[in-house]
Amino acid sequence: MDAPARSPRGSFAFRLTAGVLFASLTLLAGCDESPTGRKRVTLVPDAQMSQMGANAFAEMLQTQPVSRDSRVTGYVGCVARALVDALPPPRGEWSVAVFEDPTPNAFALPGGKIGVNTGMLKVARTPAQLAAVIGHEIGHVLADHSNERLTQELAVKSGLMLVDLLAETPGSLEHEVLRKALGVGANYGLLLPYNRAHESEADEIGHNLMARAGFDPRASVTLWQNMAAVGNAQPLEFLSTHPSHDSRIDDLAQRMEVALALYKQARAEERHPSCRPPGSPQ
Repeated sequence: MDAPARSPRGSFAFRLTAGVLFASLTLLAGCDESPTGRKRVTLVPDAQMSQMGANAFAEMLQTQPVSRDSRVTGYVGCVARALVDALPPPRGEWSVAVFEDPTPNAFALPGGKIGVNTGMLKVARTPAQLAAVIGHEIGHVLADHSNERLTQELAVKSGLMLVDLLAETPGSLEHEVLRKALGVGANYGLLLPYNRAHESEADEIGHNLMARAGFDPRASVTLWQNMAAVGNAQPLEFLSTHPSHDSRIDDLAQRMEVALALYKQARAEERHPSCRPPGSPQ
């Protein structure tokens, strides 16, 4: 008995869907430029992103323990203020909080919200190393990475919805194969490479920012050496949202000449923050 004929209309619809989605995602990448000239797209209004950042920050302040040690909060605030002062105008308003959390982590959110875990101070052991961390996180905000990631997620979800709408036989093998292919392609072909690009771009922006603020940019290399020493085994870089420590250190070293020139200029302008870690001599 002959196999039932496949619907040419259905096959064409799926091929058309895949082609349209692929073209759409490709075109989206060239709609805008980041501060370093990288092609990207950001579709969410800035006011909405700022509000989302403010809401997330407020929730964290209510649900996570915040440090009340004035020596710690004063130190972190000193480093953060020096970096913000080195931003080009308009700088906007920035808020800083230190969370009682042993995990070495920090973040910055749209709308000028900075958070640093106390555990980060055991890895970022000097003011310049802490400036490298906070500068990196500020770099994410300056480059609007949260907006870009949200836009990408919306594009992927919209693509999956379109596949479902155009499928003549929802739940069929052909439908599921295309749906899964789109999901895998989006994760490994779009989202992960973009996330790694975000990390490298934030490194570059933060590197130059710390130098303009008067912090020695060479401390960024020491910071990531510290991170490598305390970090667990990392996944393969190809499937990781972050560059490997070695790649990160190599990239920073290659950009060091530019950062050192900015640092020299900052020192000539008498930019040398006097932030003292807790417990250091006065």
